[in-house]
Amino acid sequence: MGHQFEPLQNDLIIRTAWGEKVERPPMWVMRQAGRYLPEYHEAKGKNDFFACCRSPEIASTLTLQPIDRYAGLVDAAIIFSDILVIPQALGMTVEMVDGKGPHFPKPLKSPEDGQYSQVLEKDVDVAAELDYVYKAITMTRHKLKGRVPLFGFCGAPWTLLCYMVEGGGSKLFIQTKTWVYKYPEASKALLQKIAEVCVEYLALQVQAGAQLVQVFDSWAAELSPVSFKEFSQPYLAYISENLPRRLKELKLEPVPMVVFAKGAWYALDALCSLGYQVVGLDWLQDPAEAVKIRGDRPIVFQGNADPGILYGKEEGITKTVEDMVAGFGGGKQGWIANLGHGITPGVNPDALKFYFSELHRIGEK
Repeated sequence: MGHQFEPLQNDLIIRTAWGEKVERPPMWVMRQAGRYLPEYHEAKGKNDFFACCRSPEIASTLTLQPIDRYAGLVDAAIIFSDILVIPQALGMTVEMVDGKGPHFPKPLKSPEDGQYSQVLEKDVDVAAELDYVYKAITMTRHKLKGRVPLFGFCGAPWTLLCYMVEGGGSKLFIQTKTWVYKYPEASKALLQKIAEVCVEYLALQVQAGAQLVQVFDSWAAELSPVSFKEFSQPYLAYISENLPRRLKELKLEPVPMVVFAKGAWYALDALCSLGYQVVGLDWLQDPAEAVKIRGDRPIVFQGNADPGILYGKEEGITKTVEDMVAGFGGGKQGWIANLGHGITPGVNPDALKFYFSELHRIGEK
């Protein structure tokens, strides 16, 4: 089921992700399609967040807003969606509560909770359940007209488990820790189930037109180094091992895969050997230090400016960009410029424009 899309005019990020030498560092930012943009609120209108995700028309409009606003500055689009569409596909209810974020009215309480076995035994029709995401991707590829490549993404199994048992975001992760330390085997069975759905979900995103994919392990920092090896790493590895195989079965070319384990600085060495082409770094890591840990492995880094610099003065943004370009070795190979997490609300869109412009100016030297 091949789609016909216009040829890519800007393949800088794809060449970089495959390890090639390039003329300048490619750039995009996490959450670039989002609420810091006035046009986002206009397009979203009175629709709730998940209604926007489920409308290919709205999702593609939101995806393209930063590409239009920062034309010629930004090198990739990322489909407007959410990591929690997978728990929804697994049969759980997720709502977006204004001012509070995602909320599961009925989180998983324990392995004895009837819902746990329903989720585990559900034969998920990934193609049907998440069809709206694929439609949004295909529509967005057509609207992009080859201007920049399009990222697909999913949440990592560990992070999705956190949400499914906590019922939302958390400061203490009491339910999550109870699950993994009290019911480790049941937790692993759930993590494996999620990982299998992730592989199929990402493969079908590529089939729909995604040209790179990113796995977001947003709550990785909640694990100790030992627990990360047990409850996150094997499932991230499962995705990187099985996605290329699944793409081959679908007669699709491999695409670059990015892993972003926020806060897991202690696992950087392991993340560089997990089979992903690109490893995302958060702003708590020093670029030069990360480069040392990477050694001669052909891994590309992505990151990692503190999103908070965008609230500050222009000279602060310039200094951060200079430090990153130097720290990542000049930016002509092995680095995709990004923030160390998503862009935060209340940032002036012109501050992001300045950040992109400085990356161009300094990265092209």
